[in-house]
Amino acid sequence: MVVELKATGFKPEYVGQINMYMSAVDDLLAHPDDKPTIGLLLCKTKNNVVAEYSLRGFSQPIGVAEWESGIVQSLPEEFAATLPSISELEAELSDDAAE
Repeated sequence: MVVELKATGFKPEYVGQINMYMSAVDDLLAHPDDKPTIGLLLCKTKNNVVAEYSLRGFSQPIGVAEWESGIVQSLPEEFAATLPSISELEAELSDDAAE
């Protein structure tokens, strides 16, 4: 499974990007007995109609969902403790954007 967390609203070009990641996983990492890779785009917001049109015609199993910052409170403690904070994520994204 390939999961991509986006700090922005859904954009149609994200489908092509995750499709490329999934193809790379299938080609380079997957075992011959593995099922096809599933892609999940987690975006800050999404327009259902735009997401549906963007996914139409793709044969890869890709889903688009909105994420909520409050999700951390509902995770089991062993998972929540390993996640970066919002400020750490924002700092990382700022560093990447500056390059």
